[in-house]
Amino acid sequence: MSSASINESRSASEAKVSSWGFNHVFTWTDRPNAHYPPHSHLGLTTHLIRRGSLTITYPDDEKPTKETFGVGARLDVAAGRRHEVWVGKEGFSQRHYEFGEGIDGRTLRGQATAETKM
Repeated sequence: MSSASINESRSASEAKVSSWGFNHVFTWTDRPNAHYPPHSHLGLTTHLIRRGSLTITYPDDEKPTKETFGVGARLDVAAGRRHEVWVGKEGFSQRHYEFGEGIDGRTLRGQATAETKM
């Protein structure tokens, strides 16, 4: 199990991502080995990985591949782009910022509460 984490405060991470132009800011933490089946977001999303890792694929691509991102990585997902995510065995913590208010019609905080540990 990896205990690596980003070496900056939560407020520093928030300021960094705010400087990228994102205005909806919250912490998202997943249990180890969590899986999110293919879904999309109404707005552009970005993830700054603070702890753990995630693997993502875009199932609608002509030749879908999986890519894994670790601590310190930034991952952007375009509005409406379907993607599937697997969380690493160590769990996952990120800053998630989004233009738009929902995931497939559900509220962001509703999904976070129902499917992840906050």
